[in-house]
Parts: sequence; C-alpha cells; structure tokens
Amino acid sequence: MTLAPPHKAPASPPWVLVLTAVAALVVALDQLVVATALQTIHRDLGASMTSLEWTVNAFSLSFAALMIPGAELGDRIGRKRTYILGLVVFALASAACALAPNIGLLIAARVLQGAGGAMISPAALALLTAAAPPHKRGAVMGIYAAVMGLAVVGGPLVGGAVTQGLAWQWIFWINVPVIAAVIPFAAAKLTETKGEPIAIDYLGILLVAASMFGLVWALVRSGPAGWGSGEVLGSLVGGLVLLAAFAGWERRATEPMLPLSLFRVPAFAAGNLSTLLLTASLFGTVFFLAQYLQISLGYSPLGAGVRFLPWTVPLFFVAPLAGRLQDRVGPRRLISSGLFLQGAGLVWLGVNAHDHDSYGSSVAALIISGIGTSMAMPAQQSAVMTSVPPQSMGKAGGTFSTVRQLGGALGIAVLAAVFAAHGSDRSPEQFADGFSAAIITSAALAFAGAASGVLAPGRTPAARHPAAQTSQEELGVR
Repeated sequence: MTLAPPHKAPASPPWVLVLTAVAALVVALDQLVVATALQTIHRDLGASMTSLEWTVNAFSLSFAALMIPGAELGDRIGRKRTYILGLVVFALASAACALAPNIGLLIAARVLQGAGGAMISPAALALLTAAAPPHKRGAVMGIYAAVMGLAVVGGPLVGGAVTQGLAWQWIFWINVPVIAAVIPFAAAKLTETKGEPIAIDYLGILLVAASMFGLVWALVRSGPAGWGSGEVLGSLVGGLVLLAAFAGWERRATEPMLPLSLFRVPAFAAGNLSTLLLTASLFGTVFFLAQYLQISLGYSPLGAGVRFLPWTVPLFFVAPLAGRLQDRVGPRRLISSGLFLQGAGLVWLGVNAHDHDSYGSSVAALIISGIGTSMAMPAQQSAVMTSVPPQSMGKAGGTFSTVRQLGGALGIAVLAAVFAAHGSDRSPEQFADGFSAAIITSAALAFAGAASGVLAPGRTPAARHPAAQTSQEELGVR
C-alpha cells in the first residue's frame, strides 16, 4: 500500500481572518494615529511644522509607491512568506520610530514602516480571499472591512489616549508585542499561496512605483506648496505621464505585472473606483473632524477621539451584516446605498457646523454616515477580490490597497483646498466655516462614489459561479 505524501491542510477561515485583520489593523492605525501626537513630537524633538508633516507623508508615500510591487513579491515568493516578512519589517521600523532621537531618523523609520505595510496589506487580502469559501466571502469581507474602518476612524482616539496617557513613543512601541504575538501563529496556521510564476516585470515595477510616488507627493504637498506651484504641478504631471507609460508598457509586455484586462471586469473596475471616492471622503473627513472638535468645539485630543464613537460603533454591527447580505444581493445595492447614506450624513454635519451648532446635534449625522460607510466597504472589497481568478488575487489586493491610499491622499488634499478658500484656523468660528465647506465637498465625493457603484454587478461572481469564477483565459491573464 502506497501512502500519499503528507501535505499541509488549508488554514481555516477564522484563523486567517484573525491573523490578517490584526495585522491590517496595526498598519491602518499607524497611518492616522500619528496625527494626534504631532504637537507632542514637536515639543520633544524640536521639529519644525514642515518636518512634522513628513512623519505622516513619509509613511503614505512609501506605502502607496510600493503596494503593487509588494503584491508582485507575494505572487513570486509566496503570500504567506511576504506577509511574515512585512510584519518583521514593520515591527523593526516601529521600534526605530520609538527610539528615534531626532525628526530625521523618525521620518526615515516611517518610510520603512510604509514599506513593511506595502508587503502586509495585499498579501493579507489575498490570503483571506483564498481561504474563505465563495459563499461566505461577503461575510468574511464584512468583518475585515469593519476592522479597517475601525482603524481609520479610531486612529484619533487611540493616538489621543496613548499620547495623553503614556507618551508619543508608545504609539509605535505597542506594535512590537502585537506583531511578535502574530508571527508564530501566522507561520503555523497560514497556508502558502503564490501567483503564476512569470518573468519579473522590472520596468513595470519601476514605472508603477515612480508614478504612485509622484501622484501622492503632489497630493500631500498641494496644501503647503499650493496647487499652482512648480513642485506640485511637476509632480502631478510627472506621475500621470509615468502612469500612462506604465499602462502602455503593460499592454505590450508579454508577461505584465498587472494585466490591464482586469479593469474590463465591471466588478473590479466599479469596486476600485467607488473605493477611491469612499476613502477620499472618509480620510478627508477624519482629518478635519478631529481638528474641528478641538479648535471649534474646544475638546481635548482624547475628548475629540471619544466623540468619533458614533461614527465608529456602527462598523462593528453593520459591516458584518452587510457582508452576509452581499452574498445574496450582490455589491451594487450596498455600494450605492451605503455611499449615499455616507454623503447624507456628511451634508447634515456640514450644515450643523455652518450654523455653529453643538456636538450633540451632529451625533445622528455621524451615526448615519458610519452606517453608510459600513455598508459599502465590505461590498467594495468583495467585488474586487472575487472578480479575479485565484492567481491574480495578489495583484487585485495590491491594486485595491493602492487605490485606497490614493483616495486618502486625494481626499485630504481636496478638502484642504476647499477649507483654505472658505475659512482659517485663526478663530473657532472661521475654522467652523471652512470645515463646513470641506465636509459638504466630502459629501459630494461620497455621492459620486454612490453613482459609480451602479456599475457594479447586481450579484457577486461567487453567487453566480460558486467555484469562482472567471477563468484565466477569459480575463487574458498570463
């Protein structure tokens, strides 16, 4: 009797969900948690305000520029291996941030953090999608989306609490034991997956990394330097030219890093477009709401963070329910109706700020907006990740994560320009006026996202084809 060689059983979805969600939470929190600690860092390190900006921007630039190359690394050496490597890099970079004796080394460590995050995020999303059965992917993505949304909206609360209760260094130190606890379980519980082995697309990697760097640089510098500055215009035009060159090269390449045929899949295209607009609205609102609560309404950093809870709490309940519902009705209704509710809540919030109303009058608006965000996020993730064949999940995850990063930078840049045109930080009243105009603009971005959601399919590919799906040949993926 011949025994079959032993092989490792696939990881169970609950284990994969826990491991990927914890890592995603750590990475996403570090994007915004620094914002509430900037004034303390300014005092401790004697940094200029321009330098302080780069403690946020350095992470965003590195993260966005390396996301798709990070996904390519996962396809090549294995997504589990890349995920664990990213965790190690992120933990070491976090320790370097906490130990940084000056602002220059802190910024350099933040660049390294972004690189680690760029390996973690697409690999985590690909591992989770591959592990979840097609008929349960919506529910799984709902929980994952709730964690991601919690990180974005909870960033100011965590940053305020840690900075006020301990010291700013602890917003970085806390990552180290969490990651140290995750790595052994990831090594033992996750199952390795890879993309189809192809030749390395060196030119594609260089072009996409350079284009993302140029675009995000232009967005993050648009506020301080101005949209009409040579720096911003040069970076924006350069980024767009490089992006066009990347698209042209990928069409001609025999083994492209990112098959552009994926964008011909309606669910993939609609999920990414609506995500760009949702995160632009969400990140821009978080950035300005944290300041509005402190400057116009007079709350402390921790007090301001606590007042995000009406927006945060719905994520725990609505996102998992929306994910399960999406398995039956598909992403279109949830994306469009969710982003419409997000926009409606933000309009209400903007009107209240214009009238200089108290925080209490905006609690219902925050709840409505939070419910809408919680409905749309899992549908977007599932629409993108279930619309591609298994060998393209890493590329899909990298593209989705990059789009989300670009949306966040775009939202903050656009809202900052609107704020500057209608208000200032010279008085609480003037800040409220600028905030009101910015939030109405944020609502318009959400409404545009609701319109783009109409392009998504009525039912998920998994609902129509339980085995998932579109073949490699149908998509033209090599």
